Amino acid sequence: MTRFIHDQFSKDYLEELLKNYGEVQAPSRVAAEIKEIDVYFSPYLQVDPNLQLLGLLGKMASKPAIFEPYRNPVTADEILDCIVKLVEVKSLLKREAKRNNTKISENEIPKLWILTPTASANLLSGFYATLKNDSLAGIYYLGDSFRTAIVVIHQLPRIEETLWIRMLGRGTVQKEAIDELIALPANHPFRRITLELFYNLQTHLTKNNQDPEDREVIMRLAPLYQQERDLAIWQKESALIIRLLNKRFGEIQPGLIERIQKLPIEKIESLGEALLDFSKVDDLENWLKEN
Repeated sequence: MTRFIHDQFSKDYLEELLKNYGEVQAPSRVAAEIKEIDVYFSPYLQVDPNLQLLGLLGKMASKPAIFEPYRNPVTADEILDCIVKLVEVKSLLKREAKRNNTKISENEIPKLWILTPTASANLLSGFYATLKNDSLAGIYYLGDSFRTAIVVIHQLPRIEETLWIRMLGRGTVQKEAIDELIALPANHPFRRITLELFYNLQTHLTKNNQDPEDREVIMRLAPLYQQERDLAIWQKESALIIRLLNKRFGEIQPGLIERIQKLPIEKIESLGEALLDFSKVDDLENWLKEN
């Protein structure tokens, strides 16, 4: 059961990170036999510069891509199934192009990225998967015609570029990635949504038997997510109070706004109650002096 929970988390995670940069189908069904692709991504024609913030994942998503993330080490049969899905997608695209009397370019055919926490040397050699001189460690490419790469997450270098892929690793790899996520600025565009997804994962896992690895991740993230929720509440309440004050007394001086924004959440709540009794800006100034 927990494997399926983690699988759903991986799909949701990739969808949330990529949804602003193209069309995400998760899962996407192909062929009459109804094989499901975990995440099928088609980037918008106008590439958003923020996609670069996703590092390696952003580079993968700069062109049409199929993502197949695995919680447990991928098997040879699972790799073959993924390749079959890619072939079916390619055939579907060619049929559509033929019906529309158009040509399909190689750039329109997605590349398959198989994301696995680990992979044995025998598994990789069985598919003649090899490293490239101009690529990062941990990314093994099949022959060019296969349009497929196997990403062995625990072999990826611990650098910012690989962070968003390493979040899908296991054990120490994932714990290190979480530590790096925590260290990101609070306003980083992907920090909060990632924490929310991990919180949802925690909610589902607590309803099932947890292994020690899951428990450790949950204990590490639970207090941090609570801090993020408190911060979000503080930001909303302080912004609402400033809007109410501006509406009531006209534009509030920047110095007063800055003092309000430095108040802790409990003081923000008290100010929300007190402002009902304010009749002039002086009342606000006096309240701030007292608090």
